[in-house]
Amino acid sequence: MKCDQCEKAAIVHETVIKGPSATEVHLCAEHAIAAGYPLPIDQPIADIMPKLAEIAKVEGTKLKERTQSCVACGLTFTAFRKTGMLGCPACYEAFMPMLEQIISRAQGGATHHLGQSPDGGVEAERIQILRAKLMRDLDAAISAEQYERAAKLRDELKALDSPDPAKTPG
Repeated sequence: MKCDQCEKAAIVHETVIKGPSATEVHLCAEHAIAAGYPLPIDQPIADIMPKLAEIAKVEGTKLKERTQSCVACGLTFTAFRKTGMLGCPACYEAFMPMLEQIISRAQGGATHHLGQSPDGGVEAERIQILRAKLMRDLDAAISAEQYERAAKLRDELKALDSPDPAKTPG
């Protein structure tokens, strides 16, 4: 088939249907580009088929995941997506690969929960660590019968609990 606008071989073939009439358009590469048509791929079908098979395999895996169900309660992943609620603890194991993807997207790539910082942030954590160290030192001082040192450590612990930050040791 030749191009409608010149004598070159047409590589773009399109049928335009408007109302009851149909018009066929045949264009060479040069005129197809000028008219804004995308050019067909220059790859032979033998090169394209393995790629299509891979896409079908991935899509089949996704379909299998979507129809997978929990062995304990019978909840399907599709039902979970509709409600946003899992049916039982076994659902976490049954749907783990899909849940990780959802959590990762929702948390900007994070998949593990790290917890929240206590009120006061870094300062509160520093005080908590200091309190634990003072308690260990106090226990060691009492065990070693170092009562004067134990009394100082006790006073430092009391100062940690006071609302006045100026009295906070460390």
